[in-house]
Amino acid sequence: MNWEQLLSLKRFGDTHKRLRKEQNETRLGFEVDYDRIIFSSAFRSLQDKTQVIPLSKTDFVHTRLTHSLEVSVVGRSLGRLAGQKLIEKHPHLKDTFGYQMNDFGAIVAAAALAHDIGNPPFGHSGEKAIGEYFSHGKGKRFKDQLSEKEFQDLVKFEGNANGFKILTQNRPGITGGLRLSYSTLGAFTKYPKESLPHKPSRKIEDKKFGFFQSERAIFEEVAEELGLKKTREGKDIGYSRHPLAFLVEAADDICYTIIDFEDGINLGLIDEDYALEYLIKLVKDNINTSKYNQLKSTADRLAYLRSLAINTLIVEAADIFIKNEEAILNGEFHESLFNMSHYEAQIKDIIKISIEKIYQSEEVISKEIAGYRMLSYLLDIYTRALLPEGDDENSNFTKLVLKSVPELNPLQDSDSVYEKLIGICSYTASLTDGMTVASFKKYKGQSL
Repeated sequence: MNWEQLLSLKRFGDTHKRLRKEQNETRLGFEVDYDRIIFSSAFRSLQDKTQVIPLSKTDFVHTRLTHSLEVSVVGRSLGRLAGQKLIEKHPHLKDTFGYQMNDFGAIVAAAALAHDIGNPPFGHSGEKAIGEYFSHGKGKRFKDQLSEKEFQDLVKFEGNANGFKILTQNRPGITGGLRLSYSTLGAFTKYPKESLPHKPSRKIEDKKFGFFQSERAIFEEVAEELGLKKTREGKDIGYSRHPLAFLVEAADDICYTIIDFEDGINLGLIDEDYALEYLIKLVKDNINTSKYNQLKSTADRLAYLRSLAINTLIVEAADIFIKNEEAILNGEFHESLFNMSHYEAQIKDIIKISIEKIYQSEEVISKEIAGYRMLSYLLDIYTRALLPEGDDENSNFTKLVLKSVPELNPLQDSDSVYEKLIGICSYTASLTDGMTVASFKKYKGQSL
């Protein structure tokens, strides 16, 4: 892979090549990507989606939206730092093509901003609820009507693949979705493969999948334009990651490691003194002891350690990226940047505590159980409305459901069972936590 292709400004539907040297410096193409994402309704809905605690009443707890904004800020810094070193290492990128270090920051920032845009309500429990509706629930009835890969898209429903769908899918009057640059779409796709084969290797890019069968063609076009390296031939599609996807992943890793941990402290789920001790271990090489000792409140000490930890990890991630650039470009680097971190042990300790004290807390689990049941119920309502069988075919209730959800109406014109089902799943995933509760109550007749 080479940077000239990887930094493509091409958008869906372009008939002429976009050149970096011809870009308007006041509003660059990569920066337009960021604007289009942040003004999209799919991004706004993240303000009412779970990051740590579902339906939290506490204003300082992060939602998917605040998390995404923070990941984007970290990603921008990571991209700029790496970009500065790459421009120094490959001066022709600037001299011949006009690329600047900030271009790398803009691409990573936009991809990081969108990294959770396809996640369903109630966090990863929401993904499992959708998948298990088809693997163990009433959705099993559709298996014989689908190809193996189409059914796998459903039973292993993946927020990353749904994010790619949201960013690229055609809608009435809107072709190409948000029409982001192919560079941003490449950096967004951490798992550039289809749903099958499932986990064909231990390589990081094979851990999950990055696009549904409905977006297979557009992903192949993106991959070809960017010059991504194929990792398998024949009927199964797989590619090496776009190099900047490693920085998007690192930005996410930094934020959920440090900031979810901070939320746990603020919620009283993690003992303050205990938590500060773990953060100090992470930043002990960079801490200004004199300054730290002057801070009197736990909140101030926590903020100082959080800021220092994030900066420490940004600098290290960029350094690991540059040191492994050749292997990454050759498609020979297959792990998270932080697997090579000097602070790997400290990071794992913090994540372990977060899992035990936050993600597996009674409050989180009880709300995820409720969310799981509500999503399963809604999926059944929507599939019965769009794909009726038996008594559902003449049911006035299912007709009323379709009238109440105009987003599902275009799917009625499709002859494809798969297109209808993946559309239902994508719509259900687009619901916020609050809308899921409200829709469940409405169809149950519990509210007006």
